Amino acid sequence: MVRILLHGCSGRMGHIITDLVSKDVDCEIVAGVDAFGEAYSRYPVHRTLDEVTEEADVVIDFSNAKAVDGLLSWCAAKKVPAVVCTTGLSRAQVENLEKTAEQVAILRSANMSIGINLILNVLKEVAPQLEAAGFDCEIVEKHHNQKLDAPSGTALALADAVNSADKKDYDYVYDRSARREKRPDNEIGISSVRGGTIVGDHDVIFAGEDEVITFSHRAYSRALFGKGAITAAKFLAGKKPGLYSMQDALA
Repeated sequence: MVRILLHGCSGRMGHIITDLVSKDVDCEIVAGVDAFGEAYSRYPVHRTLDEVTEEADVVIDFSNAKAVDGLLSWCAAKKVPAVVCTTGLSRAQVENLEKTAEQVAILRSANMSIGINLILNVLKEVAPQLEAAGFDCEIVEKHHNQKLDAPSGTALALADAVNSADKKDYDYVYDRSARREKRPDNEIGISSVRGGTIVGDHDVIFAGEDEVITFSHRAYSRALFGKGAITAAKFLAGKKPGLYSMQDALA
C-alpha cells in the first residue's frame, strides 16, 4: 500500500485525486496539506507541511508555484519522494528542483496524461525529418479562463521536444504584434488561448510547402491528470534520488 501525502488537497485536482484514490486498492492518502484547506472525513488536512506527522511514502503536488520551494525543502529534509505536477515554475525553481533531486527522488512532468507523453516521444522522432524538409513548427494551446500561467507548461514541453530533437536552438516566440518581418526559420511560435472551461487542448503544427501535419491532444476531463499522478506516485515510491519523468513511469 503506497501512502500518499496530497499537497494542494483542497484544489480542483486535489478533490479529483482524493476521489480516485478512494477507489484504488494499491494506495491511500494519509494526509493533505493546503493553506486554505478544508477537513476531509477521509484524511486529516494540515495548513502547512510543518504540521504533518503522518508517515508518507510519496507526495503528490498539485498546489501553486509559490508553494513548490517549501515543498522541495521539506521533501529533502524528510527524504520523501515527490511527484511535482505544479506548472508555471521559474527557471530558478526548476534549478532548485533539479538540485533537490540529488537528495530525494523527484518526478516532474508538465503534463501527466499518457497521450501527451506519447506525443512527446513521437515529436522527438519526426521533428528532425520535418525540419530537414523545411517545415515550420507552431504550437497552439487552449485552456480555461482561470489558468494563471501562459504559455502552458505542456506547450513548452512540446516545444522543448522539437528543439532537443532538431538541435537547432529555436527561439520561442509568444507575440509577433510588435514586428513586421517574414517568419525566421529558427523559431517556434507558441500561442495561448484562454476562455471558458477548456480543460486543455494542444496542437503542434508542422507547416510545409503544400501540406500541413498536426499532432493534437484534447483533454476532456481533469481526471486523466489525476490518474497519471497516481500512476507516477506508485512508480516513485521507494525510488533512489534522481530526477524522473512521466515517461519513466510509463516505460
